[in-house]
Formats: sequence, structure tokens, C-alpha cells
Amino acid sequence: MGRFEGRVALVSGAASGIGAAVSARLAEEGATVVRCDIAAIPHGVLCDVTDPDSCVGAVAGAVSEHGRLDVLVNVAGIGLARRIGDVTLEEWRRVLDVNLTGTFLLSQAALSPLLESRGTIVNMASVAGLRATPYNAAYCASKGGVIMLTKSMALELASAGIRVNAVCPAATDTPFLRGFSLPEGADMALLSRSVSPMGHLIDVAEVAAAVAYLASADAATVSGTTLVIDGASTA
Repeated sequence: MGRFEGRVALVSGAASGIGAAVSARLAEEGATVVRCDIAAIPHGVLCDVTDPDSCVGAVAGAVSEHGRLDVLVNVAGIGLARRIGDVTLEEWRRVLDVNLTGTFLLSQAALSPLLESRGTIVNMASVAGLRATPYNAAYCASKGGVIMLTKSMALELASAGIRVNAVCPAATDTPFLRGFSLPEGADMALLSRSVSPMGHLIDVAEVAAAVAYLASADAATVSGTTLVIDGASTA
């Protein structure tokens, strides 16, 4: 029997990359997975995490169809490679709206059913929230915010039986990363420390395995932590 038999999980950003891998891993371990994304997914749910009503609707739909919610995984996120002087206010707000505010909004929408099930939340942060990366100010700020949001929620909700954790991957082999373009004339020396000493990108399956651990009973007393997956690049 899988670790998530009889449990219902809602995963945002599930159309591709880490979100798709997390959805597959939880399903393999027995969960009923509701996949949501701003992009259409076969048998999935449309959800714009920056829209409170959309978040409430996604959670309500999952609970209405399956009767409960046990796990929320906030993966939806975007990035932006700009020199700090070139970042527009609209771009800054968009990155924080999706990565940080979206995590807050979907977590808030899911709080009631998670309280009933004494469930768990896993947020997708990043090593960029722990250590600066160049040309990435909005993303770093948003992921640093996700880490502190995670810790604050974990502390506040501990007595209610809800665990909240975050995963902090380094550069992961996803369409998100492959579509990332640096500013013209970027100083590659500034980027060198982002390379894992292990010499390769993180695989989405490795991130999904970490999420599954944190969401499972194996991590029953783990809350408020950031699980770093970076091949020693922040060591």
C-alpha cells in the first residue's frame, strides 16, 4: 500500500516540469491527485493562483469531487532574468504575485479542508531564496518570501496539526529553466556558483521524491523546514 492511499492532493503548476513530476509521484504512491494550472490540463483544473476566486474555486472543486483535501503542493511559479535597473514595476509585481502571493492565496483557500484532515502543505521555494543569484532580483525576493511564509505558517498551524514545509531545489532540468535567457552581456563569472559541484542539473524526479517525503507520514514531526536539493552548491 502506498503512503498516500485514501488521501487527496492538490498540486498547482502541474502542467509540466516539477508540478507534473510531483503529481505523478503522489499518484504512484496512491494519492488521488487534482492537478491545477493556468494552462489547460486533460482532466485537470484551471487555476490562476494570483486570483483569490480562482484559488477558492480550485479547492472547492477538489473537495466537492473527492470529499476531502489532505495535501497541498504549491509549485506554480515564473522567473525573470533582468538586470535590476531594467526590471519594470509590472514585471516585479508579476513575479511576486505568482510565486509568493499565489502560494499564500492557494494555501489560504485550502486551509479549512486541511484543518479538517490535519493535512500538510509543501511549498516550492528555491536555493535562490537562500543565496543571491544575479539578474534574478524579483525571483530571489519571491522565493525568500516563500521560505519565510512557510516558516510562519508552520509555526502558527502546528497546534492545529497542519505541517508546512518548503523544498529548495537548485537549477532543475525543466522547460522553465530551458526557456530562461540571460541578459545580453551577462557576467558568467557571477553565475558560476550556481553550478552544482556534482556537475549536473537536478532531475524533477528528485524534487518530487523530496516533496513526497515531506507530505508523508514519514515526516510526521517535520514542519517549518526547507529541504535543500542542490548537489552541495550552497554548502
